Amino acid sequence: MSKQELIDKTVDILEQLPEEKIKEINEFADFILKRLDDKTLQEGIYHMLKEGKPYQFLEKEEDIYRVEDLKERYK
Repeated sequence: MSKQELIDKTVDILEQLPEEKIKEINEFADFILKRLDDKTLQEGIYHMLKEGKPYQFLEKEEDIYRVEDLKERYK
């Protein structure tokens, strides 16, 4: 069944239901849409964190000073 056929079938069913049940279905559809938006947002954040490497500053850096650079050595 195509998307448009499913929409038409759902509209036909909704027209037969009382207003109270239509409100329930509307709330459920809003819930599903919000959950889909949240999932999309979470995937986007995950992708940004994975590709952006926000913790790159914690990686090992080369030493810019050597022991020979010390003026005084503490024991």
